[in-house]
Amino acid sequence: MDKKKVKNLLPHLMTYVKPHKSAFFLSLLFDLLAIALNMAIPLFSGKAIDTMIGVGNVNFVLLYKYLGTILLLTFTSSLFDWLGTHYMNLLTYKTSQSMRNTIYRKLNTVPIKFVDNTSHGDVMNTMIADVENVTDGFLEGFKTIVCGIFQVIVVAIFMFVLKWQLALLVVLVAPLSLLLALKITKKSKKLYQIRVDMQGKMSGYSEEMITNMKIIKAYNNEKNTVKNFVDINEDLYQSSEKATFYASLANPSSRLVNGILYGAVGVGGVVLALHNLIKIGAISSFLSYSDNFTKPFNDLTSIFADLNVAIASMERVFELIEQDEEIDDSTLPSMKFCNKEVSIKNVDFSYSTSFKLIENLNLEVKAGERVAIVGPTGCGKSTIINLLMRFYDVNSGSIKVSNKDIRKVKRQSFRQFYGMVLQESWLYNASVKDNVAYGKPDASMDEIIEACKLANAHSFIEKLPNGYDTIITERADNISAGQKQLLCIARIMLLKPPMLILDEATSNIDTRTEMKIQQALDIMMEGRTCFIVAHRLSTIENADTILVMNKGNIVEQGKHQELLDKKGFYYELFNSQFGV
Repeated sequence: MDKKKVKNLLPHLMTYVKPHKSAFFLSLLFDLLAIALNMAIPLFSGKAIDTMIGVGNVNFVLLYKYLGTILLLTFTSSLFDWLGTHYMNLLTYKTSQSMRNTIYRKLNTVPIKFVDNTSHGDVMNTMIADVENVTDGFLEGFKTIVCGIFQVIVVAIFMFVLKWQLALLVVLVAPLSLLLALKITKKSKKLYQIRVDMQGKMSGYSEEMITNMKIIKAYNNEKNTVKNFVDINEDLYQSSEKATFYASLANPSSRLVNGILYGAVGVGGVVLALHNLIKIGAISSFLSYSDNFTKPFNDLTSIFADLNVAIASMERVFELIEQDEEIDDSTLPSMKFCNKEVSIKNVDFSYSTSFKLIENLNLEVKAGERVAIVGPTGCGKSTIINLLMRFYDVNSGSIKVSNKDIRKVKRQSFRQFYGMVLQESWLYNASVKDNVAYGKPDASMDEIIEACKLANAHSFIEKLPNGYDTIITERADNISAGQKQLLCIARIMLLKPPMLILDEATSNIDTRTEMKIQQALDIMMEGRTCFIVAHRLSTIENADTILVMNKGNIVEQGKHQELLDKKGFYYELFNSQFGV
């Protein structure tokens, strides 16, 4: 184990344990009581043996007394052991719950850039498997260490009371098994780190492939996908096999030492008995105590592997928890009014310092204008949307809404004035009604139905098995892609925000439905400032302003017919769609 890493990480873990410390202390208390009572049993079992001196010479009064005591000690220690396990489980579950809540809250406060650039499957693996490794490895491990030390002390006292010579032999030899195990498990530390990383890689790859299985099948790419998975799985197997191989040597090695010690105690006891220096019952008790004295050392060696896994997992957990959050805007004023005007001045932005995207972008949008953004793939259309919503901050320049720099007001306060329908529709596992009312949970049923009618979604919803109460599956596989988009549009119809962002809002809808949706959107956009990202140029002919982008710059700007008359870049884009 890396002591420096543990020292740095443990204070972070304790912040999650402290609220549930009562469960920890109760668990420890009951476990220590169970150990104390359990360790008294061999003493009375030895005394019980000594009541049976020979044939016809048994002191039944003392025998029954000792047997009754053993029965009482066994029952009580078992009860305390169960209570200790119960409270430890409660502690681990509560701590895991707290850590996962923190991770999920963190994911809602980190910059979008982190979410875009991180494997979602890897994050899920950290939230589920790594958190479990941490709580099981450290909390259970710490309890095992404390209880082991206590057991060693208690057993040592009993042994020295019985026969100090044999006790000294056990106390001096038994720790050698721990030292041997420590030397072996030290080699497995790095291998466990590799194994944990490979588990995260496998989770990320699996999540990505399963989510996109239709695309994989459409391109007949199953063999390559399976091959890649097999390669990752092989790497995971190799790292796991090597790590567990080294770890598995520790316990047998320590048990070998303990077995030799057990035999030595037995031989020594027989020698002492032949000289009438110890009774047979005491030898029996001593053999039991010898086994109980070495057992904590075996337990300690067995948890070293778990602790190594826990350390590797804890690094990943707190690396995620300590990710930089979005710049705190709690002290900034809220934006309470929106006049629907947007101003973009001298904006530069790039996702990477090695690749420039948007340079010196300027745009003035008046209230109620419809601004269409067109251009080839990668020109920066969707990036403008990200900047408008402040999912990313500009590198330089400013974006103002209602004459207020969006970096100088609370994000939520200006985002509430936008309604968004993105190219990738998102629905969650809930009823149709709840999905439509996602942005307005207190909406009445009449409002929801009216919004769905405007979005041309009411007719297909009524045909669903339970209408508006139909549950959308986890991946929304029980409705079509076009129907998903209609429900997303209905959300905006329900909110009626002063400004709209439509990023390929009708991309998954057939031409006939698109015409109806376009009519509904025209009604919805009336009097509202709208930003429309579109590939199909026929859908934005009525826009007040069309921004033609190429390589991050606005190369042309104007109305549809004006741009066609110029016979420039827009003219070429428009004609290319119709084969002219």
